[in-house]
Amino acid sequence: MERLDDLGFFHVVAVSETLTAAARELDVSLPVVSKRLKALERRLDVRLVHRGARRLTLTSEGQLYASRVEAILDQVRELDDLVSHPAGDLRGSIVVQATLGLGRTHVAPLIGEFTALHPRVRIRLHTSALPLRPHRREFDLAVHVGAPPDSTLRMRRLARNRRVPCAAPSYLDRRGVPERIEDLAAHDCIVLRENEGDFAVWRFGGAAQPRQVRVRGSLSSNDGDIVTDWALRGRGIVMRSEWQVRSHLDSGALVRVLPGVPTPPADIYALLADDVHVPRRTSDLIGHLAARLPERLAFPA
Repeated sequence: MERLDDLGFFHVVAVSETLTAAARELDVSLPVVSKRLKALERRLDVRLVHRGARRLTLTSEGQLYASRVEAILDQVRELDDLVSHPAGDLRGSIVVQATLGLGRTHVAPLIGEFTALHPRVRIRLHTSALPLRPHRREFDLAVHVGAPPDSTLRMRRLARNRRVPCAAPSYLDRRGVPERIEDLAAHDCIVLRENEGDFAVWRFGGAAQPRQVRVRGSLSSNDGDIVTDWALRGRGIVMRSEWQVRSHLDSGALVRVLPGVPTPPADIYALLADDVHVPRRTSDLIGHLAARLPERLAFPA
């Protein structure tokens, strides 16, 4: 029991900016917090915290300890809830990370639905154009388009998707229609930039016969809505997820380029760290996304 109390104590310290803030949260004096932290470090025989003048920072051992502590405490809370509330009410917090476009258009509304069904669950959604950084452990659940960047993550496919090249009819009338993937190198290609390079590699074909071409253009952005708008205005050819441009393809505002050339899948996945316990609230949220997301993508907003 004493060690379990130590876990709860260190979790408060780990999420606090200073030991004074931790003392305030624990409703004890600063000397009590400092003494208990020293005792914990002595028992573990390792330094957990660097005590700075303005704020504390965790050592690498402290970061590891804090990440595992939170998972253990979450399991304890879930067990308490299971015993105290046999009806199965979900409660607790979930941190969700998603890309800007998908997060804003589809993930956010589905999270709203989920919390309406389970009002005791608190969800913090973080949307970003930056690449996913699994090693930072910044999320409980990430919704990712395309192959996961880290093979150590657990994943569940939420919906099928693929990226397709397309352009406005005005651009194709002006510059001609590409007939081979190699022709793209001579076209103005609008790059959705996910790193610092000034080029992009567009991939075609299946797993058996993959093909790729390096493309360039005068326009690039890390915002998917911006590059789609440029394409709609006839500024060039863009490679976008099918869920993002299907309505424009259906209306004729955009035209599929190289329609006879297949593109590899860019399915939408739920990603989880492989070495942590997954609370039922998180697994139920994944189930909700898997049930509702394909339906929404079939009828895009």
